[in-house]
Amino acid sequence: MELTDTTAALAALRAALADGVDDWKPQVLALARDIHAAKEISFEEVRSAEAAAALLEAGGFEVERGTGGLPTAFTASAGNGDLTVALCVEYDALPNIGHACGHNLIAGASVAAALALQPYVDQLGITLKAIGTPAEEHGGGKAILLEQGAFDGVGLALMVHPVQDGVTYNPAGTSAQAVGRYKATFTGKAAHAAAAPHQGVNAADAAVLSQVAVGLLRQQIPSDHRVALYVAEAGHVTNIIPERAVVQFECRAFTLPEYEALLERVRRCFEGAALATGTTLAMEPTEPLYEPLLQDNELAAHWTEAMETFGKDISPSAGLSGGSTDMGNISQVIPSLHPWLSIPGADVPIHSHAFAALADSPEAYAVMFEAATALAWTVAGAASNPTERARFTKAAYRRRTFTQEGTS
Repeated sequence: MELTDTTAALAALRAALADGVDDWKPQVLALARDIHAAKEISFEEVRSAEAAAALLEAGGFEVERGTGGLPTAFTASAGNGDLTVALCVEYDALPNIGHACGHNLIAGASVAAALALQPYVDQLGITLKAIGTPAEEHGGGKAILLEQGAFDGVGLALMVHPVQDGVTYNPAGTSAQAVGRYKATFTGKAAHAAAAPHQGVNAADAAVLSQVAVGLLRQQIPSDHRVALYVAEAGHVTNIIPERAVVQFECRAFTLPEYEALLERVRRCFEGAALATGTTLAMEPTEPLYEPLLQDNELAAHWTEAMETFGKDISPSAGLSGGSTDMGNISQVIPSLHPWLSIPGADVPIHSHAFAALADSPEAYAVMFEAATALAWTVAGAASNPTERARFTKAAYRRRTFTQEGTS
């Protein structure tokens, strides 16, 4: 098939891509179900990553395993066009709760779209990469891969994300919060809790005071900011004054300046608790910073048109009230699309046991394949539009590298 930018040619290509998704449905459905059953958490997605990589390899992709030094990352490549497209494949689960964020559906949609597009990469003039990106829930796999060069040369990046029922399929204007995660360690002095409590310095008290201070702070921060924490360690037996306490916490906001201001206020809560109790405080980040998500409007328009074809609600969105993704880091430097995939009948929140069950339902897999088709159509539409293609090609990401002479 000769590809031109005419409406008829693009319509024919869209039909062929839809057929391609249908052709791969049995294998992709098995993949998504296997990932759901595996429940592998961040950086431990050995079975899931290999299953996705192997299926892409069977579909004609050249696969590099261990991309960016991450054992459960991979890059599956096809074509050698001047426009490089990345489809992000997520597959990590949440600890103790499984796929309550539906990453099995993310993987299935991206893999199915990639397999459908593979026969047409030369006609579209693209280099297509399906990049296995581990550790989205905790660990910032995409941030690490970005730093390690896995996204060098990419002109546009896409993926989808499942959410509860009733969310519009129009991603324009939606975002996700920046999030930073930290460990605060209070160090005091142990003593016998009955014979000499006055000689101890109670680190657990500092943990309690920090919780109270953060709780009171919540009244004074904007409604779209978030602070969450839990005490990871605060003593081991009742007859010893705890000399060490550890609090894990996170801060979220929709812009980086707001995030940084919030983090400073929370930091003071911990510093105040240390001062009040006489403990010392050490704070350190536990994960890379997740940056705010930026949706590309032209990609969003292609996606929305495709989902309207499937009869989905594409009314304007009021945006999301919370949540973060390391796709935000990608979107800050590469034109990106991260639309929301509303699962019919899912009237429960994500990150719940009930949502994990629904992510393995026939309704979820049906919209997963619709999303796969829409992703493929979005890529085809962007690559076939000369103006958009020129913009995306020019936007190809290049890391800043540092040498002894300076920046290159």
